[in-house]
Amino acid sequence: MGERIRRRRYALVGTGNRGTNMWGSSLLEKWSDYVDLVAICETNPLRGERARAMIGVDAPIYADFDQLLADKRPDLVIVCTPDHTHDDIIVKALDFGCDVIAEKPMTTTPEKIRRILEAESRSGKKVDVSFNYRFAPTSARIKELLIEGAIGTVTSVDFHWYLDTRHGADYFRRWHAYRQYSGSLFVHKSSHHFDLLNWYLDTEPETVSAFGELRNYGKAGPFRWSRCKTCPYKAECNYYFDLGSDPFLDALYEEPSEYDGYFRDACVYREDIDIPDTMVATIRYRNAVTASYSVNTFMPIEGHHIAFNGTMGRIELRQYEAQPWETPRSDEILLVRNFGGEVERITVPHQPGGHYGGDDRMRNMIFKPGMVDGLRQRANSRAGAMSVLCGVAAMESVRTGRMVRIDELMPELD
Repeated sequence: MGERIRRRRYALVGTGNRGTNMWGSSLLEKWSDYVDLVAICETNPLRGERARAMIGVDAPIYADFDQLLADKRPDLVIVCTPDHTHDDIIVKALDFGCDVIAEKPMTTTPEKIRRILEAESRSGKKVDVSFNYRFAPTSARIKELLIEGAIGTVTSVDFHWYLDTRHGADYFRRWHAYRQYSGSLFVHKSSHHFDLLNWYLDTEPETVSAFGELRNYGKAGPFRWSRCKTCPYKAECNYYFDLGSDPFLDALYEEPSEYDGYFRDACVYREDIDIPDTMVATIRYRNAVTASYSVNTFMPIEGHHIAFNGTMGRIELRQYEAQPWETPRSDEILLVRNFGGEVERITVPHQPGGHYGGDDRMRNMIFKPGMVDGLRQRANSRAGAMSVLCGVAAMESVRTGRMVRIDELMPELD
């Protein structure tokens, strides 16, 4: 008989899509031997009740996180609330003696990063940041090629992300459209990508120079209303979103909006939207690699293109996630070597689950005992901090028109 595994008692804070699915029903479906959901924290009572039913548990629901900690004393807290609230929850959890898993981004400002790192240091507990793209099979294969030195020394990277008119527009319907809540998409979305670069290159960013404009959403729109459901322009709006057509989102947000006033289908053309929808950045790393990066949020395609240029060749990937034509259920990495080498086409099949299997691999790494992290895929608070600082530096560069050094934002991390 093997030794019985002690299940980690965890509290889920925030019951939106990510909390209810990724860290709720899906986690308990496959990892119930390792975790036990003992409490849910949600300030909207109806959303909390509906999320609990979707997850399929009878865990108590708390509006007060302090009371939850005192009553249930969890081992682990998983944070899935809006980005700007992460630091308060993480600091309280660490100081209470809990480990933490934070949805990305870890937080939104240098001051909030500092609070988290200080609490982690004094508590001796640990923060994981859920950078699941590190665990995608294709990302892992690229990392292996870089470690092997397949293209010699990497000198530069071309990295471009495309959000389609479904996914990209959705950020401008929600709280993400305001910098005070998300830090902008340079923080909320791009920190995911900046972390990939940091991990691929095994280094940290040094300077960032960026541009960002609001070209399609917000004030750029031809008309506007408060929300899609009551909008008189719905017949002519390309971005009309019928919340009622999605039973999951409708249940979590429509009737619950009576409690908190948060509409899941807010107008993408609201005049007070204050984040860019078209962004580019140039990043220089401590090891002298440079990267050119862009993200566009209203494309007809979804996915990304990344290429690593080295002294002995090039690694290139074009990954499709949604597009108006059929693609194989696999990725093709192109490895082209200098000096007459033929192209090597490396096929990586997609795996079941979110991020082509990356979500499941990440949860295995975090929860299953004895997992070996040979590629250093598990992301700690330092990784969370550096990815956020890269996004903060990009927005500061947009604002000031100058190149921004990471060490001027947080000198103590240099």
